[in-house]
Amino acid sequence: MSDSVVQHVSRSLRMRPQDQIILFNGDGSEYKAELINIEKRNVTARIIESTLSSTESPLPITIGQTLSRGERMDYAVQKSTEMGVKSITPLFSERCEVKLPKDRQEKRVKHWHQIAISACEQSGRTMPPEIAYPTDLEKWLAAQDAELKLVLHHHSEQPLQEMSAPESVALLIGPEGGLTSDEVELATQYGFKPLTLGPRVMRTETAPVAALTLLNYLWGDLV
Repeated sequence: MSDSVVQHVSRSLRMRPQDQIILFNGDGSEYKAELINIEKRNVTARIIESTLSSTESPLPITIGQTLSRGERMDYAVQKSTEMGVKSITPLFSERCEVKLPKDRQEKRVKHWHQIAISACEQSGRTMPPEIAYPTDLEKWLAAQDAELKLVLHHHSEQPLQEMSAPESVALLIGPEGGLTSDEVELATQYGFKPLTLGPRVMRTETAPVAALTLLNYLWGDLV
């Protein structure tokens, strides 16, 4: 177990030998285990049984999330994970105010990955989403092959409810200042359809939560 899990089991939960716990390792299964030994820096458990998890969304959704500052990006990763996102790629765009040199990217990706793991523990997911290294907007657009590709924009040509149920979705979310008109046009050239979530303007970290909720309600597993 990782140090954070050991601390959570021994200090926060104050668990004892013979207590049972549910573990996951990212392979899509959850493992019922009995605690054997609990020390300050080490916990030993015996696997009792494993079962395939039913908590993953049947609709694979990939998000291109333009980088935002500090806790805003953390919030977007955390809540998107809780809502069942499959993968998240941080993006650089014209109005992106975050400068993240390559020598700092690995540390930030590890930080976001840990946030995603913690969100899985809270929400019952067993497969943390992939957190990709930051990339330029156009590179991400060109790499998307989802059946339905959407870019959040204040103007939509077709309501989401009128679209056919897709097998997969790619969702582009702009920065705090929004995507430029040229960037929206570039997205449409790569097959992205503009999508609005209503008359109110949402913060960049709120938008993925609202969009994922709607997508999973229409075509996923929210009831």
